[in-house]
Amino acid sequence: MHKSRRQSITLLAVALVAGALLAGCAGGKAGANGGEDKVLQYNSSPGAVSFPELAEDLGFLGDVKLESIGSTTGGPESIQLTATRQTDFGSAFNGAIIKSVAQNVKIKSVVGSYGSDKDTYIGAYVLEESPIRTAKDFIGKKVGVNTLGAHLEFMTKDYLRFGGLTDKEISQVTLVTVPSGNAEQILRSGQIDVVLLSGVARDRALEKGGLVELFKDIDVYQTEFTAGDYFFTEEYIKNNPNTVRQFVEGVAKAIEWERTTPREEVIKRMESIVEKRDGKDATLNLKYWRSPGIATEGGVITPDEYQRWIDWLVNEGELKEGQLKPEELYTNEFNPYAK
Repeated sequence: MHKSRRQSITLLAVALVAGALLAGCAGGKAGANGGEDKVLQYNSSPGAVSFPELAEDLGFLGDVKLESIGSTTGGPESIQLTATRQTDFGSAFNGAIIKSVAQNVKIKSVVGSYGSDKDTYIGAYVLEESPIRTAKDFIGKKVGVNTLGAHLEFMTKDYLRFGGLTDKEISQVTLVTVPSGNAEQILRSGQIDVVLLSGVARDRALEKGGLVELFKDIDVYQTEFTAGDYFFTEEYIKNNPNTVRQFVEGVAKAIEWERTTPREEVIKRMESIVEKRDGKDATLNLKYWRSPGIATEGGVITPDEYQRWIDWLVNEGELKEGQLKPEELYTNEFNPYAK
């Protein structure tokens, strides 16, 4: 395992332990008078609408309410905040969830949160004048990703591996963390050779032109797939099972509402939500919304969504063979579409 990755994993584990100690030993969050918690604290994304936010606006969450306490910066942070009880639920790439559970972080996935399909995917891009066109061309180059140890790193290394590169050659490809909002400009200024983009950042960059798409994650894995899930701590689920059920049912219905509602109507609804929350100017990027990106009906979680990344981590030496099984990482018991 590379030194930098070992250090990042160690730092995350230390942060989780320290946060848990600071959170105290009072048990999982519960509502007033010993009832279940009905106000879910979470991190939101400015100018975007998550499935829980859409579910609340559509009335799918019942008497459960959402309370944003900040902005999200990525899956690893979301795991840390939820594990240390600073938020009630989070969302992360399934590979990052696996690594955290392997470090004895007690979280459990309950419903899909994002994924890749023909309209919503992560792609790798270079400038038109770049000589990079194949996996071999990546050797000695810098690749911009939003965070290390997550979706973009996994797909890049698999692309290189499937393209015939050896582990030694792959180690000569440098992954550089770049903020999503600045990633396109960092590529165009020549600070990196390749950039991985998705969603609004990708579509805006392609609108400007001058880029060539090298590969997509759905091409690397030859399938559409749910890549990340919403999760709670095991303790929260134990103490608030009905609240978790309402949350999962609401999110599952919101996923299907997005899937079956005309695109223009979905965007209009999202614009209404963001206008009330962030102001009218914050809605500018919603026109780029394409699809829910969730591979299964209602975000039901399947074993292969985790087995793929378990195998990847075993191959990388970050997990031992048989250390974790997919069924230990998630539950579909609260999702009505699983029945």
